[in-house]
Amino acid sequence: MEGECFMKHVTERFIKYAKIDTQSVDEMDAVPSSEKQKNLAKVLVEELKEMGAANVHMSDYGYVYATIPSNTDKKIPVIGFISHMDTAPAISGKDVNPQIIKNYNGEDIVLNKELKITLETSQYPAIKQYMGQDLIVTDGNTLLGADDKAGVAEIMTMAETLLSNPDIKHGTIQIGFTPDEEVGRGVDFFDLEGFGAEFAYTVDGGELGEIEYENFNAAGAKLSIQGTSIHPGSAKGRMINALLLAMEFQGMLPIHDNPMYTEKYEGFYMLEALEGGVDSAKASYIIRDHDKVKFQQKKDNFLKIVNYLNDKYGEETFKASIKDSYYNMKEKVEPHFHLIENAKKAMEDTGVKPIVSPIRGGTDGARLSYMGLPCPNICTGGHNFHGRYEYISIQSMEKVVEILLNIIRIYTE
Repeated sequence: MEGECFMKHVTERFIKYAKIDTQSVDEMDAVPSSEKQKNLAKVLVEELKEMGAANVHMSDYGYVYATIPSNTDKKIPVIGFISHMDTAPAISGKDVNPQIIKNYNGEDIVLNKELKITLETSQYPAIKQYMGQDLIVTDGNTLLGADDKAGVAEIMTMAETLLSNPDIKHGTIQIGFTPDEEVGRGVDFFDLEGFGAEFAYTVDGGELGEIEYENFNAAGAKLSIQGTSIHPGSAKGRMINALLLAMEFQGMLPIHDNPMYTEKYEGFYMLEALEGGVDSAKASYIIRDHDKVKFQQKKDNFLKIVNYLNDKYGEETFKASIKDSYYNMKEKVEPHFHLIENAKKAMEDTGVKPIVSPIRGGTDGARLSYMGLPCPNICTGGHNFHGRYEYISIQSMEKVVEILLNIIRIYTE
């Protein structure tokens, strides 16, 4: 299928979806956290119906489900493919204006001449591997949204290819698109029973060739700090500056357990937000580690520092809460290692070298695996997610569509 012009090109789909603002909102009780995510969900529902998928519907919570019925009498396991529709709160996803750089020459890319925003190869040298390919980049004002609208576009293109070519034999394929993955609630209301797959793949990875079945154990931590505000002219012995206490807390965390200094299997604490003043302050952290024991040690250490500072400054000066977000899917996927072996074969058959690596993050698949749906993660082809320097190769997206079709073929043989 190499070089095939898919029915509605994956690029056309991706750019269309990228222009729909679906940014999720942290710390919102509603699901989806932003109603605008349903705007893309409605588009996907209509497109799936038009291409002839079955059981197409959007739930009250904004999840999109569809079935591609089996067209063979062979007994084949039901496979699911899942991507998320929301984009990260880190940077604006409104008025995304994708630019196509044809036949990329390996040099710096000026994203926005007026604002002097340039994607520099010295800072992002991986981009040079795409010389001669066609890249989609931002205009410097927003993220691109390849995380995970590239995955959505690739699954949709796969679906249309199957539904338009009945000569391609396959078992039952289930499709799911989720909201709120970026704020850790992507499968809170996922209809696992209705989905009906025996196993699935999330299409939510990065560089072409990535296969991931190990991810962080993850927790979110909230810290509130009570200070004492008083006029600085009479503050001696009386003022307690909550912001300085927050800085003291941060200074007691291991300095190198910071995402700025870690890689591969190394975990971290990350201060995501700090707000407040002299009288009171609030801080939000994320805690990550692949190893369960080290993960628990990090959480224990966080609370140990809280207790120490409360002994120093007074009871309840610091209040902390820690909530686990998801766990390493490795132990749930390894008993079904055919998922990894077949994904590797599908890539090799497409001319792509598999890259099996741990996720320094999480996916919907991590939580789904613990819910009973083994669900490793495969690539979308994107780079530099969650920022204005995000980019993706068109040729990589085309390859991912081929990989998905090859996975289906391998399970059908």
